[in-house]
Amino acid sequence: MSGDAPTVLSSQSSLPSHSSGTEKTVVLHGDSSVPKEVDEKLTNPWDGYEENEMPEKTQPRPVRNLRLQIFTVYRRLFSLAFIANMAVFISYAVRGYTSEKVAVVVVANLFIAILMRQDYTINLIFFILSSVPQSWPLSIRSLAARAYHHGGVHTGSAISGVIWLILFAAQATKELAHGQEVSTATVAVTYVILTLLLAVVTFAYPSFRIAHHDVFERVHRFAGWTATTLVVLLTNDFKGGRSLGVAVIHAPAFWLMIILSVSLILPWIRLRRSSNHAVRVYFEYDTPIPGSFVRISNNPLFEWHGFATIPEPNMKGFSLLVSKAGDWTTEMIANPPTKLWVRGIPTTGVLTIAPLFRRILFVGTGSGIGPIASHIFAGKANHRLIWMAPNTRATFGDHLVDQIISKSPDALLYDTRKYGKPNMVKLIHHVVDEYQPEVVCVISNNSFTQKIVYGLRSRGILTLGAIFDS
Repeated sequence: MSGDAPTVLSSQSSLPSHSSGTEKTVVLHGDSSVPKEVDEKLTNPWDGYEENEMPEKTQPRPVRNLRLQIFTVYRRLFSLAFIANMAVFISYAVRGYTSEKVAVVVVANLFIAILMRQDYTINLIFFILSSVPQSWPLSIRSLAARAYHHGGVHTGSAISGVIWLILFAAQATKELAHGQEVSTATVAVTYVILTLLLAVVTFAYPSFRIAHHDVFERVHRFAGWTATTLVVLLTNDFKGGRSLGVAVIHAPAFWLMIILSVSLILPWIRLRRSSNHAVRVYFEYDTPIPGSFVRISNNPLFEWHGFATIPEPNMKGFSLLVSKAGDWTTEMIANPPTKLWVRGIPTTGVLTIAPLFRRILFVGTGSGIGPIASHIFAGKANHRLIWMAPNTRATFGDHLVDQIISKSPDALLYDTRKYGKPNMVKLIHHVVDEYQPEVVCVISNNSFTQKIVYGLRSRGILTLGAIFDS
């Protein structure tokens, strides 16, 4: 995460600013005029961590690499979706199939793929799995906490759907050549859909998606919308001698496409515009649960960017923290727009699983403090915090830092500009030994998150971190 000073936009009002560089800071809470003094630590709680001996990793390298890096929960879910499709394929290969049967499987896979990215579906998954009681065994709670790997079902179904579409195109071409009911228009449209979905899959390849995220997002959106529209139009070709109205009522693919289309349209119905008034973003239309994020844009047809919501203590609504992390945020900081668009509803993210655990160690770098702050301000999680950032007060402002310290007085704020970059695996392990949390939750950039999660999990410490799959 970058340490450049954040610019945040507001739809309502600004918060008071504070001077920095003092050992005691006066913080105003809500509308109260009664100041609260926050004493900052004058010693370093991490002193001596470098001398600590790290425990050996618990499994041989091939085993732990296979379990933690190759066959992750995300890929297991991908494999589950893919294997289920292979079972259907084997059944069709044995019993025989027509293009109409294959079309239903294509639509079913696309239906699941899109539904798994729908805000309401994601919120439902997190709601169910985060409701597991803390009294249940940690092994069960740790499995429920993997809710954020749901994207594996999305990609598994999407890839399977494209493979089935290739089979459908081949079968439809064969039936057309033999003079069966499939029309030339169906075959032509099928190849257009296949081309569009192959483009979506190609541009979604992780290395390309990360390097060219704006291109990926536009291809994903516009090619996906076009392909979905064309699939709906194909319904007419499979009506046989029935009227179109009677045919679609009895066609499973039609009803799946209806739900799928509503799922795609719904977030755009809830589109909102927000105006700029100050140096931080405030919204009052909703108060999301801790761990949620919203998508904002100044050009809603082309790109969207997700940011963690931070509910303000004793205030309605929430705020966002935007720091420099790419071209879009850089431009937003340099030239704040006069309006922003918000799409859909606040959607639950990885930290929504916090209620599953009795003791949590939050680890954040830079603006990763955003999703963590929502849990700290809620005051429901028994936690300890490690926040690593360069020149924290100058970068993120006294108000946010003081709020965090007041809610998490034993927080470890590590200034990388002052102390340099630490051995984070060793530092976190030092705090784990002292605090004994049930889980470590990491919010940072992709490479840092992977390094920390692997370094701790390979030593038997339950560690969770975002997987950056979209």
